[in-house]
Amino acid sequence: MQLVTAAIVRDGDTVMVVRRGPGEKLAGHWEFPGGKVEASETLQECLEREMFEELDVVTKVTEVVAISDYRYDNGEIKLVALETEIVSGDIKLSVHDKVKWLHPTDILELKLAPADIAIAQALV
Repeated sequence: MQLVTAAIVRDGDTVMVVRRGPGEKLAGHWEFPGGKVEASETLQECLEREMFEELDVVTKVTEVVAISDYRYDNGEIKLVALETEIVSGDIKLSVHDKVKWLHPTDILELKLAPADIAIAQALV
């Protein structure tokens, strides 16, 4: 099972979601940003690295908010969503083509990556 992190970045009553860009796995699907945990990383270190690599922002990652176990055709993942605060930087998209700040109930109306659905439901 692949361990994957997801950032829950809040601004008041809204949460950040990003859309996978053309040519990416699950292109066109919305997700909470994050990525795969490497062998020597903690969940927090992974998510801080991924947020910098994918969105060019420095973050502070704290506690686990929700966990989603999901089986894709090519394998199973454990998606761990963590509370994340942007400390510095302006969001610059690389693997994503859009960013939105939405109330959690509105996130459920998007075409979400399947593993992210349980995370969005937990936020509601």
